[in-house]
Order: sequence, then structure tokens, then C-alpha cells
Amino acid sequence: MSGIGAFGRLLGAAWVLVRNDALLPDELDALYSQPVRTLSKTLRLFAGREARVGRPGERLARSLERLGPVAIKLGQLLSTRADIFGRQFAEDLSRLKDRLPPFPTALARAQIEASLGRPLESVFAAFGEPVAAASLAQAHEATLLDGRKVAVKVLRPAIERRVADDAEVLALAARLVDRWAPPARRLEPRGFAATVIRATELELDLRLEAAGADELCEVMAEDGYMRAPVVIWEGVGKRVLTMEWAKGRPLSEPDALELEGLDRRALAENLIRAFLAQALDHGVFHADLHEGNLFVAAPAQLTAVDFGIIGRLGAPERRYLAEILWGFLQRDYDKVARVHFEAGYVPERHSVAAFAQALRAVGEPIFGQPASGVPMSRVLTQLFEITALFEMRLRPELVLLQKTMMTVEGVARRIDPDHDIWAASEPVVRRWIARELSPANQVRRFAEDARAAVKSLARMAETPFIRAEHVVETEIHHLSPWPWVALGAVLSGLAFLAGTLLR
Repeated sequence: MSGIGAFGRLLGAAWVLVRNDALLPDELDALYSQPVRTLSKTLRLFAGREARVGRPGERLARSLERLGPVAIKLGQLLSTRADIFGRQFAEDLSRLKDRLPPFPTALARAQIEASLGRPLESVFAAFGEPVAAASLAQAHEATLLDGRKVAVKVLRPAIERRVADDAEVLALAARLVDRWAPPARRLEPRGFAATVIRATELELDLRLEAAGADELCEVMAEDGYMRAPVVIWEGVGKRVLTMEWAKGRPLSEPDALELEGLDRRALAENLIRAFLAQALDHGVFHADLHEGNLFVAAPAQLTAVDFGIIGRLGAPERRYLAEILWGFLQRDYDKVARVHFEAGYVPERHSVAAFAQALRAVGEPIFGQPASGVPMSRVLTQLFEITALFEMRLRPELVLLQKTMMTVEGVARRIDPDHDIWAASEPVVRRWIARELSPANQVRRFAEDARAAVKSLARMAETPFIRAEHVVETEIHHLSPWPWVALGAVLSGLAFLAGTLLR
């Protein structure tokens, strides 16, 4: 797509939203500030017949579906935050998780045979119709020759071209924001867009997803908080992925949480602990944990599917995450502040004590409170304002972590509106702190750093004329400065917009 084509498609996306009255819906007119109300009424002059069909969430879902895979993923994220946007709005968007229109089974069969290089019957004894359809692929129920029930994921035809078009539009939008909206530059729109684009591109090779699923299956088995189906490698190709059938009911089904014997509190705790254990203990985590990718079974069993987006954290990032969470759990705001200054995330010209004071203002009102007692839109608005006050910038390399944190916290709220995020997090964080910050481990890390330094000096001695900056090139990626509810500046901006509209 040319630059002109991308610009035209960006305008087309705005036009779709306006025609559906999905940008600033009429139903919320009384809640808008005067300038926003004026803009809303102006845009509504261009609305079409679609604007009179359905609720705001239904109109937005319809619009995002037309706009393509990247837009649909945004809708999936919004659908997990009923606490911010309202339950009805979130439910109306939930169809974007796994209930999009499927493509014909005949096309799926042809793609599978081309990808595997052999007839369908050589792998499957039976192959059924689609059971779920999402933005990039759809899933079919099938039976292997040995009788095992499996799920077969198949990419949508020509989806690569659609993703490439979306990527160019998103990159263009990021450049326009970066150029014409100076206050938004600290949100690193270009870096954010690049991260989203890269993650989506990786989803287009299902061999990579199979490898990620296999790795996370091993990781999840160590703690038991969450499970992953076993990969059937003989049914894996670039455009097809076969896994054992996930046990339980899809969490996206309206009555999934009404299963007999289901312990909703334990289920919410398992979700939070599963994510934290993956991120802290292993540095790899499932980065797309919305309801459409989770199956539940009594009493508190969680099974994850769709491993197209995998997040990874380096050792420094894991340490910062653990120490920040532990600091909040201990209500030690001075310690949390010092960690951020040590990491360099907050510019040194600011005061450590002032930053600790700001963290206390965020943490104290929500510590130990059930999720139902924490107004997330107000918390995120406050966080957004504080990030600006202390000149904190978004870290693009942590976008997947922040996005997943936002999604997981929202899903846990839906499972158990009264769950305590702090109590759920504490065992996993305490275990990491006790293990990794023990004297023995600190000695081990010191020895490793010493060995690395000696090797670097040896290389310098061998190549005396090499430029110093090329000898040791280490970049420490800093962690987002917030507790569990700190979801990153870009996502906070989303809540800030919501708060502005609802004031």
C-alpha cells in the first residue's frame, strides 16, 4: 500500500466510525463536556442509517469488524474492561473475541492440505465445521486417526495482505500523532505502533505459535495455575495448527461462570497467579488472555488457547516488576520510588520523595480493596496525570506486558467482582523475592557479572583499536512504574479519554 493509499484508508476508517455513530455516540451526549458535545453533534450530521441500529457497543463492534484485524484486537481489549466502559458496552464488543463470520470449510480444508503437503484424510479421521472464528483465523473440531479429539486452527485466506494494509495505516497514524500532537510524544506512538505490528505479523506463522504453545505448556505445568493443550506436531504447518481439544467451557460464553461447582474466587486468583508466575519465574507469558482464549472447568481449572502473541521479559525487567509489586504489597512507597530512579525510568531531576508521595496517593486508596470497590477509570486517569507530572515515557518493549496486565485484571474482575488483586499476587511475588534476592543468588549474580566483565576486558585487550561503545553494548529495559493496575501510559490514555467523556 502506498503512502497515499494508507492515508486514504485511515480516512476511510474514520468515516466508518462516523457513519456508525461509533466515535462519540449520541447515547452519551449528556455526559460530554461542552466542546466534546459540539464535536459529537457535528459528526452526527454525517451519520448514516447504520447509526440508528443497535447500542453504542454493537455499532462499535460492527465498525471494528469492518476495519480489520488490528482494529478487532483493540475491540477485544476494550471488551475486557466493563469496569471502565460499562458492562453492556463490554458485552456488545465480546462478539469480536471468537464469534466473527467464518470462511467456508472447503477453503479451510484446501489450506490445510497445501500447508501440510498431504491429504486431509492422512491426518484426520473426521473434520467438522468452524466452532469459533476470530480476526486472523478460525478453529474447527476434528478427530485424529487414533481417535483423539483436536482443535484445528486455520488462518483466514489472504489475511497477510490485510494485516500488511492495517500495519501501514497504524504506522501512518502513529507518525501523524508524533508530528502534530507534541503532548502525546511521551507515549511513544511510533514505538507502540511498531510493537503492535510486529506482534501481529508473528501471528501469521502458526509454526511459531505451535512452538510458543509447546513452551508455555511446559511452563504452566510447573505451577498448575493454568493449562495448555498439547501440540499435535504432525498437524502443524505455516497456516495450520492442531492441538488437543481444550477441556471445559469457553469463558466467552455468557453462562460459563454458572457451571456447577465452579469456585469463582479461586478461578480469578489462578488467572492472576498464572500470569505472574509465567512473567516472573520464566520471563515468558501468554500475551492475549482475553475470555475468548480461556476455557474454564470446575472447580477452578483454566485452560489457555491461541498462543499467537507471546511476551518475553529479560532478567532486569523481571526484577523491577517483582520489586515494584513487592514494594506495593508492603506499602513501601519509598522503596518503590527508589527502584524507579535506580532503573532510570523517572528522570533524575525529579525528587524521589515527591515521586513516593505520588505513588502513595495512588496506592493507599486501593490497597486491600475488592475489585468492585476500585473505580478503575478514576485510578487510570490519576496514573495518566502522574506520568505526565514526572515526565515518564512509555516503554514500547513493555507494551505486551502492560496490555496483558490490563486484560488479565479486567477478566479477573468479571470472574469475581470482589476479588483482591493484592492477595492473589502476594504468594507468587513473595516466592520470587525469597528466591531471587536471597544472599546465595546475589553472590551468584555478582560472580556472573564479574565473569562477563573479565570477558569484556579480554576482548578489549585482543582488539585495542575497536571503538569502546562497540565492546559492551547493554541496554537495560526499564519497567513500567506502577503496581498491578498500572497498565502503561497508552492504555492509561484510553481511560483518560473515557474519564474526560464521562465528566
